[in-house]
Amino acid sequence: MTALTRRQILAGGFGLASLGALAACSSGSSMGDMPGMGGATTSSASTGHAMGAIPTATPLTPKPGQKVVTATLRPRPVTLDLGGIHANTWAYTDELGTAPFRASAGDLLRITVDNQLPSDTSVHWHGIRVRNVADGVPGVTQQPIAKGARYLYEFEAPDAGTYFFHPHTGVQIDRGLYAPLVIDDPKDKGGYDAEWVVVLDDWTDGIPGGKNPDTILADFQAKTGPISTGMNHDMSGMDHGMASPLGDAGDIAYPHYLINGRIPAAPRTFTAKPGQKVRIRFINAGSDTIFKVALGGHTMTVTHSDGYAVQPQDTKALYIAMGERYDVLVTLADGAFPLAAAPEGKKGTPALAVVRTGAGTAPTPSTPVSELAGAALVGTSLTAADAAKLSSKDPARTVDVQLNGQMKPYAWGINGKKFGEDTPMQVREGERLRMRMTNMTMMAHPMHIHGHTWALPASGGLRKDTVLVLPMQTVEADLQADNPGTWMYHCHNIYHAELGMMTSLRYA
Repeated sequence: MTALTRRQILAGGFGLASLGALAACSSGSSMGDMPGMGGATTSSASTGHAMGAIPTATPLTPKPGQKVVTATLRPRPVTLDLGGIHANTWAYTDELGTAPFRASAGDLLRITVDNQLPSDTSVHWHGIRVRNVADGVPGVTQQPIAKGARYLYEFEAPDAGTYFFHPHTGVQIDRGLYAPLVIDDPKDKGGYDAEWVVVLDDWTDGIPGGKNPDTILADFQAKTGPISTGMNHDMSGMDHGMASPLGDAGDIAYPHYLINGRIPAAPRTFTAKPGQKVRIRFINAGSDTIFKVALGGHTMTVTHSDGYAVQPQDTKALYIAMGERYDVLVTLADGAFPLAAAPEGKKGTPALAVVRTGAGTAPTPSTPVSELAGAALVGTSLTAADAAKLSSKDPARTVDVQLNGQMKPYAWGINGKKFGEDTPMQVREGERLRMRMTNMTMMAHPMHIHGHTWALPASGGLRKDTVLVLPMQTVEADLQADNPGTWMYHCHNIYHAELGMMTSLRYA
C-alpha cells in the first residue's frame, strides 16, 4: 500500500468517491433532489424504544461558497478476501482497507444509502457532531432503512479529524459494514511526508471456524438475566481471557484480528522512505476487542485523540478501545518493520501490517514485537492541546452514571437498568453538564456519546467522544449542550450495547 502524501490529500485525489461502492462527486452547489429522502417506515431496530417524535429531515441549503460532497453508499452482501480466507458477509465495498472517504471541515455532505441488504440498516457517522436528524439511529433520529429502500443523509462536517461510519442497527458493525471517514483541516500545514489510515477489526463472520454475529448475540440473549449493581460480579466463562492491566477486556474469542481487512498471514504493506515522518490515523472498528498497538523498533508521538489535538506524547505502545481513534507521528527507520495490534486480554495472533522503507525480510505473524511486551499508553493519560479545550465554565449540574453488569447471567446496563427500561438523562441547551461515570464491573467499557464531545477535567480538558472506563474507575466528563436533540450514550462493545448498556441524553 503506497503512502498517501500531503499533496495528494489536499489535491483531493482521495475524496468520497475513493471506495468502489460509492458513486460520488463534489461541487460548490447541490446536485438536486435525491430519491428516497426520509427513509422507510418499517419496524424499528433494537435501539428504537419509545423515544418521542422522530425529527423531520429538512433539506439543507449550501452556504455561499460552501463545497457540497455527494456520494451513494451501497451496503450489500459480498464475499471479501481477507488474505486467502474468503468471508461471506455484508459490506459497503468489495475490499476492506482501501482509501478512506475524505471531505474538509465545513463541507456539506449529502450521502444517499441504497440498501441492498436483506435487512433494515442505518448509518451512524461516529464522532462527527452532525445535526440530530442525520445521526443514524433507527427509531430515534430516523425510520430504519428497509431493504431495497434509499435514504439521504445531509449534514455539515464541522470539525477536522479522524472518524468512521457504521450501522446503528443490531450487531451489523460486526460484519464488514464500516469505513474510515477523514475530515481534513484546510488550514493544517501538515508537517509530515505521508499519511496512512489503519483500521483495526476483530473478525468472525462468514468464514470457516467463525460465527454469525446475530447467532453470537442470540446466544448471549439466551443467557441473560438480572443485572448486578454491586461491585463483585461473576466474570467467569471467559476461557479466552488473559491477564490484562485493563481487567477483563472482551467476551468473544475471534478467529482473526485484522489490519485494513487482512489477516496476519497476508498483511498489507505500507511503503515510505527512511527518515520520512508519517501521520498514522488509527481507528478501532472492532466490536469486542481493545487493541494494544505498536510499530516495532519505533516510538510513536500521539497528536490527536478522537479528532482533537492533544499535547504531543511519546509512547512505545498505545491502547485503542472500540470506537476510539488516535493520530500519531512516526519518523521511520530503514528496513522492514511490524505494525502490530494485539487483542488485549485475549488469546490469538495479533493483527499485522508491514512497514517497509528499505531492504530486509518482511516480518511474519511470529516476529516478536518487544514494544507489545511493555506498558502502553491509555488515552485518559493524555492532555488536550490549548486550541482543543472547551471554554472555561463550571458545570451547572453533575449526573452520576453507573455502568453495571456481569457475565453470568449475561447482562449489562446503566444505573441498574437495561435499555428500554432506562431513565434518559436530561439537559438544557447552553448548559455545561458533568457526567460522572463509575464502572461497577470487572470489565473495561468504551463509552460513546453521540452528537457531542466531552472534555475530561482530570485529563487537562482532553476532548473525547469515546472514553475507556476501566474496572472500578470513575471518569468525569463535561459536555457542552450545544446540539439539541435526542442522543444515544452507550458502551461501544456492541454486544454490551445490544444487551442493555445504552441510554439517551435528551434536550429539555
